[in-house]
Amino acid sequence: MSDAIMTPLDVPQDKRGEYESNIRLATHDTGRLMLFAGDQKVEHLNNDFFGEGIAPDDADAEHIFKIASQARIGVFAAQLGLIARYGHDYANVPYLVKLNSKTNLVKAAQMDPRSQSWYSVEDVVRFKEVSGLKILGVGYTVYSGSEYEGEMLHEAAQAVFQAHQHGLFTVLWMYPRGKAVADEKDPHLVAGAAGVAACLGSDFTKVNYPKPKEGNRAEALKEAVVAAGRTKLICAGGSSVEVKDFLQTLHDQIHISGTSGNATGRNIHQKPLDEAVRFANAVSALTYDKVSVDEAYAIYSGGK
Repeated sequence: MSDAIMTPLDVPQDKRGEYESNIRLATHDTGRLMLFAGDQKVEHLNNDFFGEGIAPDDADAEHIFKIASQARIGVFAAQLGLIARYGHDYANVPYLVKLNSKTNLVKAAQMDPRSQSWYSVEDVVRFKEVSGLKILGVGYTVYSGSEYEGEMLHEAAQAVFQAHQHGLFTVLWMYPRGKAVADEKDPHLVAGAAGVAACLGSDFTKVNYPKPKEGNRAEALKEAVVAAGRTKLICAGGSSVEVKDFLQTLHDQIHISGTSGNATGRNIHQKPLDEAVRFANAVSALTYDKVSVDEAYAIYSGGK
């Protein structure tokens, strides 16, 4: 076992080799993860894929698979149904199957968020066997603070345990959200959600970048990194921003906050294919190679 991997005790002895191999593939043997998020076609509907400032390429669902296939990534996160439709043409892609999803049509002010499992881990394992695809892990979203959090916590706990039983690793999206949550980006609440992910036994947790009332955001994120303990924390990329600003934020999250990578979606796939691939490669270089922001920007600009 490498220094970057601490195999949890709920992974059976006969699955430890597979689990460690999946972690190494996804983290490029660094312990850090670059997750290319492709689950927004449900979560954000077509708002993230069509409109002003979005490349026309992005309107086609295949665009995200082309990026995942051509770019250097850790895993490509998407729903099983979408992977089943395109996976035969993109068998080289390392996948993470998102088990639950919901649209954003019903707002938290109308009803507390509730996101139920679409598939079980057993379904994913069967799909992996019949498809032959490189499915390395599964993901699940929990909305802490929702009146339905108990249901989601139960499903998340079962997903983590069952995934480990089959040698898969896990990423939990942990978002405080609901009528009981006054500020979902409160650093203390974000840290609390990260701590819940640790108690659920997840390998990684994805959280939103906190917004403190005062002070530096990267410094504020440290509380969540510590709260997550041996569950490694990655930060959501959020809406599209200027390239160099985005790269600087990722750099600060890794080198100031102490995160173990990132989850980037819109900032990659809303670009034309060639630019999207170069940007994904720049993000991966920051994540895996710990290059400087200027070096990452040179990769994005067309350098090696």
